[in-house]
Amino acid sequence: MNDILKLGGIEFQSRLFTGTGKFPDKNMIPRILESSQSQMITVALRRIDMKAVEENILNFIPKNIVLLPNTSGARNAQEAITLAQLAREAGCGNFIKIEVITDNKYLFPDNEETLKATRELAKDGFIVLPYIMPDLIVAKKMQDAGAAAVMPLGSPIGSNQGMQTRDMIKILIENIDIPIIVDAGIGKPSQAAEAMELGADAVLVNSAIANAGNPESMAMAFRLGVQAGRIAYLAQMAEQNKFADASSPLTGFLND
Repeated sequence: MNDILKLGGIEFQSRLFTGTGKFPDKNMIPRILESSQSQMITVALRRIDMKAVEENILNFIPKNIVLLPNTSGARNAQEAITLAQLAREAGCGNFIKIEVITDNKYLFPDNEETLKATRELAKDGFIVLPYIMPDLIVAKKMQDAGAAAVMPLGSPIGSNQGMQTRDMIKILIENIDIPIIVDAGIGKPSQAAEAMELGADAVLVNSAIANAGNPESMAMAFRLGVQAGRIAYLAQMAEQNKFADASSPLTGFLND
């Protein structure tokens, strides 16, 4: 099946994006990428130490993987812009995931500050993927501001609660022309499949893989879940019925 996702002029065959956080050993990262077959990985700029030759996390990411630096730790638009510029200067490319978080309890993104950063960075040639609360009006503004995709949260970061914002994300999918990548809260392969069945273009999973008893096997499970959900969406699933609908006749018996 030739089903390609295009972002920033790059073609992705895998619709599962992964992260680098929470792994106890950086040597696990290339094994996770191989098992998941992910072609894009996000990394926080604060975890990139260009002076540390051996411990620089970029040394553990294969060269054929697209880097998605994120602005984790930014509290406003200007901090996010500064982090994005530093990431590009460090050789991380033009992709950037905008995270602006001022809520320390639930870690919800600040949509207003995220929009400001998206607008400026898109003008500066960045391929911007903003992490947002799923709000249709905000998503449309992100699209108009030049975002390459929007990344609505499924549920709070690291909560593994799955698609708690399902209905809101469905509205985005039906009304936004740029890709929808569900980010945050996806805790099980079945939840990733649910997002893809809904029509999401991709999902980003980190904690659920990194915190699993066997991260490599879990990465494979998420790969298969994403693939199954995408195939089901493209196959146009049968509609739900309010009442039973027998697949075989219930009247008559043999010659009756």
